[in-house]
Amino acid sequence: MALRTGDASLIANLRELASYRELIRNLMVRDIKVRYKNSALGFFWSLINPMAQVFIITLVFKFVIRIGFNNYSAYVLAGFLPWTFFQMAVLDASQSILLHGALLKKVYIPREAIPISIVLSNLVHFLLALGVLFVYMGVLGIEFTWKLALLPPIILMHFLLTLGVGLLVSCANVFYEDIKYVMTVGLNLMYYMVPVIYVLEQLANIPPRFPWLYAHRETVLWLYQLNPLAVWITAYRRVLLPPVPVSIGYAPLSPLVIIVASIMSIAIAVLGYAVFNRYKWDFAENL
Repeated sequence: MALRTGDASLIANLRELASYRELIRNLMVRDIKVRYKNSALGFFWSLINPMAQVFIITLVFKFVIRIGFNNYSAYVLAGFLPWTFFQMAVLDASQSILLHGALLKKVYIPREAIPISIVLSNLVHFLLALGVLFVYMGVLGIEFTWKLALLPPIILMHFLLTLGVGLLVSCANVFYEDIKYVMTVGLNLMYYMVPVIYVLEQLANIPPRFPWLYAHRETVLWLYQLNPLAVWITAYRRVLLPPVPVSIGYAPLSPLVIIVASIMSIAIAVLGYAVFNRYKWDFAENL
């Protein structure tokens, strides 16, 4: 039985969207070109900010707080790049419908094509940034293993999660413009709730001086891994980088955790698409 979204089924909306794939590609390319128009360094501006932050984080954690291990900067960068993709795609998508209001009033195109093209353009930047990470790993002497073959499905699940959240916030922001501010605050808080500046193993190694957390450390770790974004960031590190030293902690990423995160990512993508199509015909009054 097909899911119903407004006047058309979800399958019918997907078929129509597929017929506009050339338009989505053109919108994606335009977004990439416009972002760095008249910029001397172009794409590299999208790398300078995360690289600078990784440099500062590595200095602070490794040499000031003295928490770190060999090649710590590579682990931070392997977490920072997936996080930046999620953050930028969601924030850009949140305003995409309002910014393209004039276009949507002039011609008919599937409205979901706008936020989808925005998320795709951010995905392109992420893939290019991963290439830079590979170069950095080579400079550090980190070997590539067969686990690299697991990278495509991880990227796919990460993309679906990001797309689902992007569709939800882009739809909600049309009716409630406070959403973009709520998302900005929420993402700033979430930054510390996903393993970007730390690794999952450190969370698993809760010291006894925190008695309640130490007694419930397995429950805390289980609840933490219900966040699919935290799982995918950890998954990137597991397939790209060697295991962290046992002295830091031990936290295997079980198949069950991967399955739950995959189901949640797909469900969020389907939910985001269904909700967007349910309300997209009400956008006109607010554009």
